Amino acid sequence: MKEPKQDKIGTELQRENLVAILLSIITVIAVGSVLKAAQSVILPLVLAWLLYFVFAPIVRFFTSRKIPTPISTALVLALFIGICFAGAMFFNGRIMNFIGAYPRYQVRFDELIQTMVTTFDIPRSVFGQVDLGAMVGRYVLSFSGFFVSFVSNLVLVAIFLVFLLLGAPYFGVKVRLAFSDRNARKILDVMNSIAVQIGRYLTLQTLISLATGILVWFALDRIGVDFPVTWGALAFLLNFIPTIGSVLASIPPILLALVQFQPNFGPVVATAIVLLVIQQTMGNIVAPKVMGDRLNLSPVVIMLSLLFWGWLWGATGAILSVPIASSLKIICDNVEKLEVIGIMMESSKSCEKRMFRK
Repeated sequence: MKEPKQDKIGTELQRENLVAILLSIITVIAVGSVLKAAQSVILPLVLAWLLYFVFAPIVRFFTSRKIPTPISTALVLALFIGICFAGAMFFNGRIMNFIGAYPRYQVRFDELIQTMVTTFDIPRSVFGQVDLGAMVGRYVLSFSGFFVSFVSNLVLVAIFLVFLLLGAPYFGVKVRLAFSDRNARKILDVMNSIAVQIGRYLTLQTLISLATGILVWFALDRIGVDFPVTWGALAFLLNFIPTIGSVLASIPPILLALVQFQPNFGPVVATAIVLLVIQQTMGNIVAPKVMGDRLNLSPVVIMLSLLFWGWLWGATGAILSVPIASSLKIICDNVEKLEVIGIMMESSKSCEKRMFRK
């Protein structure tokens, strides 16, 4: 009689596990749908929340020096908006310069197609009627839409950030009053860990991206590729996107070099090799040496986070994928029921250290 009971218990446990898995999948889909539908509001809030961890220590520092919180918040906010606006205007100016030069590239592009038709005996109809000007126009239109969206999101981010920063000096006091001493310490430790992790990641990533942009600018300028400053700035910006950002930043200058230098393909090969060396050196040698294992995230987790948040929120989500994954990892490490998820998100080095300790 025991075996049927054990079988029944095992079947019930399997059903419960199956139900839990299905509910988890449904929850993830539902949350993803809500985040996608409410992107215009939630994305600025997430941006403000991440920026809060960067700027809150500055506000607390000013407050400790007897500077009123509203004044310190206004100073930090003015600095943030100024940097964002200057960056947007810089990229807008670069694109306008490129648009002004497109007729020359249209002629070179037609010559390149004619060279390929003559050299490789390819029918001209294979290429169709390629209008480089129309292609540039579409990109300008898409950039204009992105610029308008950027400005509108920046306003919402600034509004959310103001309210978060105004409460920054009093957050610890509120947590201690609302929770027991043990829970308050745990919550504050988690928040401090997230702040330190995100601040360190953004600082190091900014320095690495800046060095990458300067190297790209200098190398392309020496080769003679047009608009080297633009490509250096693009490399700096896209380097914040894990894994694929460096690849995306390398494609436009290589294509431009192909059009600019044809029929001489030596500078094109040099451009491709130099960009490959820079991206591989900075991404696979310098970045691991500088950052080490501070993020404590598995490469698989980083890639999945990049795919999910990139699909959900586009380029902005791809840039935010690593800080969000790092924040979730810290939360899971400090919540007992979620500790298993935190362990699964760890890097291989951290797992090896755990095994060695045991």
